[in-house]
Amino acid sequence: MSGQTPILILKEGTERQQGKNAQKNNIEAAKAIADAVRTTLGPKGMDKMMVDSIGDIIISNDGATILKEMDVDHPTAKMIVEASKSQDTAVGDGTTTVVVFAGELLKQAEALLDQGVHSTIIADGYHLAAEEARKQLLAMSVSAKDDAMLRKIAITALSGKNTGVAPEFLADLVVNAINSVTETDGDKIIVDTANIKVDKKSGGSAADTKFINGLIIDKEKVHSKMPSVVKNAKIALINSALEIKKTEIDAKVQITDPSKIQEFLDQESDTLKEMAEKIKKSGANVVLCQKGIDDTVQYYLAKYGIYGVRRVKQSDMEKLAKATGAKMITDLDDITEETMGKAETVEERKIGDDRMTFVTGCKNPKAVNILIRGGTEHVVDEIDRSLNDAIRVVAITKEDGRYLPGGGATEAELAMKLRSYSNSVGGREQLSIEAFAKALEIIPRTLAENAGMDPINTLISLKSEHEKGNKNFGVDMEANKITDMIKAGVFDTFRVKTHAISSAVEVATMILRIDDVIASKKSSAPQGGAGGMGGGMPPGMGGY
Repeated sequence: MSGQTPILILKEGTERQQGKNAQKNNIEAAKAIADAVRTTLGPKGMDKMMVDSIGDIIISNDGATILKEMDVDHPTAKMIVEASKSQDTAVGDGTTTVVVFAGELLKQAEALLDQGVHSTIIADGYHLAAEEARKQLLAMSVSAKDDAMLRKIAITALSGKNTGVAPEFLADLVVNAINSVTETDGDKIIVDTANIKVDKKSGGSAADTKFINGLIIDKEKVHSKMPSVVKNAKIALINSALEIKKTEIDAKVQITDPSKIQEFLDQESDTLKEMAEKIKKSGANVVLCQKGIDDTVQYYLAKYGIYGVRRVKQSDMEKLAKATGAKMITDLDDITEETMGKAETVEERKIGDDRMTFVTGCKNPKAVNILIRGGTEHVVDEIDRSLNDAIRVVAITKEDGRYLPGGGATEAELAMKLRSYSNSVGGREQLSIEAFAKALEIIPRTLAENAGMDPINTLISLKSEHEKGNKNFGVDMEANKITDMIKAGVFDTFRVKTHAISSAVEVATMILRIDDVIASKKSSAPQGGAGGMGGGMPPGMGGY
């Protein structure tokens, strides 16, 4: 009715986008975030430099790192970033693939929306395609058992990272570390990557990065007179303090006879000396203590030629137990041959400006160490990020025992299979399955672009080879041509690829279903008196 006051449901200042407009904006945001990381894909991908608000610099081409450091504000873009984080947490690699593929799925969906296909039908078609893709991936996967194969998978994971050191060298470290911590439970292989400790120290050459068949503790020996090197180490792991504990409550000791003062002090000294003697008597020549070691105990341990370290982290103590076979004890009377760990050498070494304790030569250790060296902090950090990806990728390949051809070969084959599958589905879902197949081709296309190849010619050649039955053909970025990826030694991880497709489809369909975006006005900084309560402003005026 005319003259009536309009009813305001939403708070003043709230922004709202509805229908096609909301969908278009969401798709544009997703495409923008995908374009931001597209150039980093593959071994010839470019790096990004991120500078934060306080001037710290990060140089990386790791998708998850770039998106984490970008200050993303758009809610849809944040959803894509979350999908990338989920990929990183679950499988450790394929983060750029998720973002690029999700962006392309939405770009293809945009064309279908313009043709009048409903977003729910597109989402249903994408889910059907993803289900079929999972089945095809399993059929395409190849059994991976030997170390040579694991090494090639590690090289593929490392090849996209600009670490300044040969990927073959780092791949050997990764495979050695994975094999050391691998355990079996019946027929099941379990690889807990938490048992691979990675330490970083700048100030050396990246070629000095090494695998330690044992553990490094970021602590020095507690007394200068202790031996710097102990051979055939018998290690006692003690998680109680080697000092006289203070009482929980305030206590007062009254001594009436002055001659008893020295006796009281001697008694304390004797108790501490007894601790050191118990350790000596047990036969242990290395003591790693989670708590403190009293100065008197330090003196006697040094006198007896026992190497001691104090305030070792709980996580390091647990890894030391797995590496050396020692059992953690709280009572010194419990130190026996059975509870002690064994190592060929325990020594103090100076790395950079720090002194560290190296426990090396452990027999069949179930926790190991990799020490990363590099000329600058940025180099060390990038090696750390690339090693983390490679460790996770090799670990899940060892567990699954399966791999796929890399270089976009898997995506090209899937695209061909899904086009064939779409004909059997029929209906409007057929259009979205075809769109899904087209979106998959963004991966080989991007790899070709990043290598400086012609993307259209590359895709045409790739399709031609796959139609001939050459299912392992992909983009060889080193030789700038189409070739058999299995023969070229370029592999993708089965679990990484299946998870990447699932994550991309989930986030893309979630964004497609949004037809209304309601954004509250951002509140301004608190004004007025104490506690930021607005200093006597009338109700409703705060923040406007």
